[in-house]
Amino acid sequence: MSNSNWFEKIPSWVWWSLTPYFGGFSFIYAGWKIKNNRWVLWGIVFIFGSIITGGFIGSFSNFLILIMPLIQLATAFKFKQEFLVKTAPKNILISSLEIAESIAKYRGKIDINNCSQDDLVYGLGLPIVYANDLQLLKEEGYMFTHLEELVDLVGIPEQILRRIEPLIIFTYDINKETDISWRRLNSLSIQELVSHGIDDVNAEKIVSERNQKGAYKSLLDIKKRTGIPINIYRHLV
Repeated sequence: MSNSNWFEKIPSWVWWSLTPYFGGFSFIYAGWKIKNNRWVLWGIVFIFGSIITGGFIGSFSNFLILIMPLIQLATAFKFKQEFLVKTAPKNILISSLEIAESIAKYRGKIDINNCSQDDLVYGLGLPIVYANDLQLLKEEGYMFTHLEELVDLVGIPEQILRRIEPLIIFTYDINKETDISWRRLNSLSIQELVSHGIDDVNAEKIVSERNQKGAYKSLLDIKKRTGIPINIYRHLV
């Protein structure tokens, strides 16, 4: 089955759970596959539960024997999504917000500032060209704080980021930033900004806004407060 509809498939072990008496083995298999001991325990409970109910006599016993496989099947469908997420290929297509939320729930989120390039490509499904640019900015000392920065600085289309947003977090450690950083915009004078290639008008606007309302928190904060496009001071990152 192709990656595009991976999360729509029904694993064969789900149907095995319908097997009278032995359907519990499907949970043991699935639990072993994703290293979930709780599922293994469920399988053991179902197996012994089926054996015990089979020893009863009368119509109630027949009812239990009939209903047990249905309970097992309902439980298997409840567990199915977690199984698919944990066994999904590394390069799985994250085609919707709902899938991203499921992956985040069972696999965890990816920290943009501390992840590897493989995490960006295989964990988030970003095209390699964006992963390369993002990694380069990180290596040069930039710390990301908002999704919008990934749009403005890296050029990742907003629709892609909105789709994978549940998978992304930003942890921030100011000690990891180098001196070659946007934070210089919080200390450089008008003359120094001009010497770094910022025109007089924008340099004065950056310093004036900073003096009136305090230090900038990110490149996005600079853009919102001054109205100056990021590409004007992108080279200072």
